[in-house]
Amino acid sequence: MRKATLDRKTNETEIVVTLDLDGTGARDIATGVGFFDHMLDQLSRHSLIDMTIKAKGDLHIDDHHTVEDVGIAIGQAIRTALGDKTGIVRYGASDLVMDGTKSSVALDVSGRAFLVWRVAFTAPKIGTFDTELVREFFQAIAINAGITLHAENHYGDNNHHVAESLFKALARALRQAIEIDARASDKVPSTKGVL
Repeated sequence: MRKATLDRKTNETEIVVTLDLDGTGARDIATGVGFFDHMLDQLSRHSLIDMTIKAKGDLHIDDHHTVEDVGIAIGQAIRTALGDKTGIVRYGASDLVMDGTKSSVALDVSGRAFLVWRVAFTAPKIGTFDTELVREFFQAIAINAGITLHAENHYGDNNHHVAESLFKALARALRQAIEIDARASDKVPSTKGVL
């Protein structure tokens, strides 16, 4: 059963995340940050990871702590749910288009955390959401899940679509990478024998 529940409590946030990697994309998400909830909804739906995420943060300051800490909690829950990674495909990649926008995510569930970020937003905010927080979330996921993650926006002039295409591309790449490989379901996908 590739499931995990993670409770994270700091002076800035209180977060509970429950994941089922073998789900259907069912979700129940409430972080108090509307645009972020919309992005997490896309992440769950397109990765087919069932997600329940409840977060209370110091939103009277800004959204930063909530977004970053939710990324930390999701990343740690993914890492826990994957266990020793036996049977996973390991690699995933997605080129994703959304109207006039194209973004790509490629990742390796390697146990080695690394983020390459080739994304430039043309505005500081999407509604009230700081666009710089998209990178903060991706970095938190990569570091805490132990994923090598490369994200790139090739083009697009609508910042909402840039952000959403990145979250959807992350979801599709993650879905590929964490699937059980029918041809090697009893093996760790590494010549080292461990990930």
